[in-house]
Amino acid sequence: MAGKLPCIPGELPNLNDWENHLTTIFPEVRLKRYLEMRGADGGPWRRLCALPAFWVGLLYDEVSLQSILDMTADWTSEEREMLRNKVPKTGLKTPFRDGLLWHIAEDVLKLAKDGLERRGFKESGFLNEVAEVVRTGVTPAEKLLELYHGKWGQSVDPVFEELLY
Repeated sequence: MAGKLPCIPGELPNLNDWENHLTTIFPEVRLKRYLEMRGADGGPWRRLCALPAFWVGLLYDEVSLQSILDMTADWTSEEREMLRNKVPKTGLKTPFRDGLLWHIAEDVLKLAKDGLERRGFKESGFLNEVAEVVRTGVTPAEKLLELYHGKWGQSVDPVFEELLY
């Protein structure tokens, strides 16, 4: 940082170096010229548009956005951290306040769908895969784990065929 590297003496970092460095960080949301939501940036073809549609329905619609803000306004930092730590393991079955996260997911999915419908671009069909997860309470990860412990005989190799585009 001080320009004292023997191989490039006097060379100081610049803004381009900083921007390049930031591309090596993988938080849940990355600020670019847009918000890059990284929570589900992979998976089979039929699910690729689900995450963007979900966020567009919530963030691009004032009614849905305000409803989400109202819903989460009293969530404590401890509750948010608990969800961040437990949801990857227990999915929609994660206990939260007086119920399960599953019930919140139902409400949030409805808000996303309503937000998309108010946009008028017939985008709500992209949420079908998310709606199936919310309807059944079984996440894609849980389905893959079931295959891993069953049909795949505890091998990860079949996942590459299973999730081909």
